[in-house]
Amino acid sequence: MSDIILLDGGIGQELVKRAGDPATPLWSTRVMMDQPDMVGEVHSDYFAAGATVATTNTYALHRSRLERAGLEDDLPALIDIAVTQAEMARSKHGGRIAGALGPLYASYRPDLTPDPDDAALKFRELVQLMTPHVDLFLIETLSSLQEAEGALRGTQDCGKPVWPALTVQDDDGTRLRSGEPLAEIAPLIDRFRPEAVLLNCSRPEAITQGLDHLKPLGRPFGAYANGFTHITQAFLQDAPTVDALEQRQDLTPAAYADFAMDWVEQGATIVGGCCEVGPAHIAELARRLRAADHRIV
Repeated sequence: MSDIILLDGGIGQELVKRAGDPATPLWSTRVMMDQPDMVGEVHSDYFAAGATVATTNTYALHRSRLERAGLEDDLPALIDIAVTQAEMARSKHGGRIAGALGPLYASYRPDLTPDPDDAALKFRELVQLMTPHVDLFLIETLSSLQEAEGALRGTQDCGKPVWPALTVQDDDGTRLRSGEPLAEIAPLIDRFRPEAVLLNCSRPEAITQGLDHLKPLGRPFGAYANGFTHITQAFLQDAPTVDALEQRQDLTPAAYADFAMDWVEQGATIVGGCCEVGPAHIAELARRLRAADHRIV
């Protein structure tokens, strides 16, 4: 029996799906602006499914993304909405809140990574706004070593646990999206000493490949995969919309739980889901963890 932290599933994609509106480059930020209470409903549904961590809907909240729509000055107010909705859900269910920090410009685009000094300043602003409201920071979908360095600098000495999550190539889970070997993250982990290291937003098959490369880092580790067929070239353009991506039809709650239970067998103590992994997946995973005599914490 092990103690397993059960993360929630995808937040942004779940909001977009529930809203049913045409996709925009603002992604789930647009949904949160139009229907803020829906954010709290999604958090509550994940808690009810068995998750013990609510991930804030702040993945895409960066000035660099908001300025395309002339909304950069709304950043503090939008962060306030996101953390307030997570706090309201936690007050009903218990658990922890993870402050999500996504890529500054776009997901899966190591070519857009800013200088680490510049990135650190941008991340530090977000950390300062969120620190009073969150229990930990989850740095998501890191595509390159340089991207990881900037984000880790920006969260250094924040006073809260920091969990970087790296995204790997869908056809080679031993390499970051940049092509760099996953194992080369080790010096940054030694330097910044985050409390845990994860893989995220990659196909579950690739994550199974990559997890063994996290074991030598000397930190608790884990994973949360996406449910996309693959990352299309259309999505790798400037200001894409999520309708450029396709959901897998074979990744049922039972199939996803099979992958996640294999990760636990590999030594993972933190599991959950990313884009296209919803409350039903998390509920099935919670059931399977309990059936295997693991304790969800």
